[in-house]
Amino acid sequence: MGMNKNTVLAWATFIMIFVGLALIALGAFRYDEVAGWGFASVGIGFFAIAWVFNALKGRV
Repeated sequence: MGMNKNTVLAWATFIMIFVGLALIALGAFRYDEVAGWGFASVGIGFFAIAWVFNALKGRV
């Protein structure tokens, strides 16, 4: 079973959302100091990139 471009972008979007949630959870529950803000902001950045990947489906 081959994967076309839309399938690859769908998997990339899923993985980016999962990693983003993990980073936000690390920032919220693991680190109490300024590092938590950094983890959460990087997690939000992963969400933004996943949003771009999702928007590219069908256009590439």
